[in-house]
Amino acid sequence: MAGRTPDDPDPARAADVAAAMRALDRAAFLPPDQRPHAHEDRPLPLGHGSTSSQPSTVAAMLRLLAVPAGARVLDVGAGSGWTTALLARLVGPAGEVLGVELEPAVAAWGAGNVAAAGMPWARLRPADPHVLGGPRPGGWDRVLVSAAAEALPRALVDQLAPGGVLVVPVGRTMHRVVRRPDGGVDVTTHGSYVFVPLR
Repeated sequence: MAGRTPDDPDPARAADVAAAMRALDRAAFLPPDQRPHAHEDRPLPLGHGSTSSQPSTVAAMLRLLAVPAGARVLDVGAGSGWTTALLARLVGPAGEVLGVELEPAVAAWGAGNVAAAGMPWARLRPADPHVLGGPRPGGWDRVLVSAAAEALPRALVDQLAPGGVLVVPVGRTMHRVVRRPDGGVDVTTHGSYVFVPLR
């Protein structure tokens, strides 16, 4: 559609992202010593080698994901649960959000943060170290990955429902992957970012 830029596929959903970020204070998803820095636009440490991505990066990724109300969304590398909760705001009560986090201590803390946000259609659990993502029958409508893959992770592409969207950093470049009904994919790239490695 004319007037849209590649990094903002849907201006109305961009407004939804901004509203979700205003509604969910990052401070509630940070360790106490980092909460004074919650409104700084930079990554912040969560412990155990995990970080909370900087707000501008999170907003850019959520705009690329273009999450509709009622969507089923997988959040890979969910950390403290902030992105899981933001996704839950976007999908609303008719949707479903699953956050997975590989570091058990961070996952347990993040699960508590998500529960405290009061959106029971979202949950966060420890990731299975032998399975990337979280396969579900019928696939996910959206998959968000907050860690950098060395190559496009086919396992996550395969977890997309037809028409689903995956947003993942590959190396230092953000990728947006749309799964076609025939199983093929369309891939576009959207700027340079630095993330912890996807494990």
